[in-house]
Amino acid sequence: MDFQQLADVAEKWCSNTPFELIATEETERRMDFYADPGVSFYVLCPDNGCGDNFHVWSESEDCLPFLQLAQDYISSCGKKTLHEVLEKVFKSFRPENTATPQMEKPAVERSWSFGMLFNWKPLELPHPGGHTLSAQ
Repeated sequence: MDFQQLADVAEKWCSNTPFELIATEETERRMDFYADPGVSFYVLCPDNGCGDNFHVWSESEDCLPFLQLAQDYISSCGKKTLHEVLEKVFKSFRPENTATPQMEKPAVERSWSFGMLFNWKPLELPHPGGHTLSAQ
């Protein structure tokens, strides 16, 4: 799939999410995405447009922990499409809709500003002392 077709897939995906495709760089095969308040990431696309070598990253250290789920998904077996990768990124920023190891981190290690963007509630986790941890 050529880069313009991938960019079209990304634009269509953005129409159903809070993200915007804010930049594309065909030479690097890079697409940059942004959503308020300050949620950003980029995708490097493989030459063939479908495969397990997409790469997602963010220049924002606050966003990087949220991308772990997508990075794990990309590195797992099987071919991936850009749409599948973008959906996994979206779910990475919306952990209440998925049962992932990322959700099991103590609440104090998570940044709730991203969750507020997507309207999710903090997960309450049992504390070894019998107390419940909450980000509220």
